[in-house]
Amino acid sequence: MGDSTSAEIVDEGAAPDDDPRDLQVEPAGTETAAGRLGWRAARTRNAILDASKKLFLERGYAGTRINNITDACGISRAGFYTYFRDKREIFDTLGQATFRELLQVIAEWETIPRPCTRADAVAWVWKYFAFMDQHGAFILSAQSGPADESVGAASNKMQMRVAWLLGVHLRGRQRTPTDAPEALGLAVQSMMDRTWYHCHAQHLPVDDADVVNTIGGFITAVLEA
Repeated sequence: MGDSTSAEIVDEGAAPDDDPRDLQVEPAGTETAAGRLGWRAARTRNAILDASKKLFLERGYAGTRINNITDACGISRAGFYTYFRDKREIFDTLGQATFRELLQVIAEWETIPRPCTRADAVAWVWKYFAFMDQHGAFILSAQSGPADESVGAASNKMQMRVAWLLGVHLRGRQRTPTDAPEALGLAVQSMMDRTWYHCHAQHLPVDDADVVNTIGGFITAVLEA
């Protein structure tokens, strides 16, 4: 990383309550187990995860049954329980994997040149959309996740950490730095998430390139204002 200040960006300023910087993400035990699976077993496990993501979005977490997942994968219930205890374990596994990869996408701002051009911002938005192509269905379905206060609290803390980190990265490049990086990050992320949903889930007739270029322009304008 060429910029000597970039490593410090994520530490400047005050974080919101329940400091999201304190959140630690532990690898899912099931993912460790997945590394020891043969290729056929790994393929089946991944098929279960992919089918679950789509079903959670279409039916909601509560409306998705184990039978729905096994039917979508073409496996038996016994086959399902070979890999997961229940759908809650699937939800947790998807959540941890999604969060880790999202942090990697946000961290891309550490390598973006200074000053950031519109082309740089557009290139990053493309990376975010690629991430959403893989995990967007789960992210959007997570709002209807397990009716468990601990799950809701953990989800909110993860969302705040991501919003805060993105906002701090952007604030470090603003001509007039914002006093609320978490609000900046949340606004930018929400714009991308919702736009991706309209284009890729609802299939509205809007070209991806036009959308990404527009969002990149908005980000650049925020930095230069």
